[in-house]
Amino acid sequence: VQLQASGGGSVLAGGSLRLSCAASGSIFRINHMAWYRQAPGKQRDLVASITMGGSTFYVDSVKGRFTISRDNAEKTVDLRMDSLTPEDTADHYCAAAKGWATPDAESYTYWGPGTQVTVSS
Repeated sequence: VQLQASGGGSVLAGGSLRLSCAASGSIFRINHMAWYRQAPGKQRDLVASITMGGSTFYVDSVKGRFTISRDNAEKTVDLRMDSLTPEDTADHYCAAAKGWATPDAESYTYWGPGTQVTVSS
């Protein structure tokens, strides 16, 4: 399974960005897909996840601002980010897991390269 993320960039606080992740290869049994982020000097943390059936999870800091969506036919997962703040600045990573996954990054098997999101005040 290969994951390719796109859509990062630089915005002012209050702005919006949309990240997109395209999966290719043998995606049979891929259930959870997620977006993680890692700020400089910090650990990689879950932002949001979505199951094959469309059940979503968001960390508290992004609830009401971010929306994760998935198109199983197109093999894509998107992250719509609104009301961005400088605290959202980080490299963002798309991840996929066979079966069920927990918020722990180790439960995700496949990772795409990071895409940078920079929010300035």
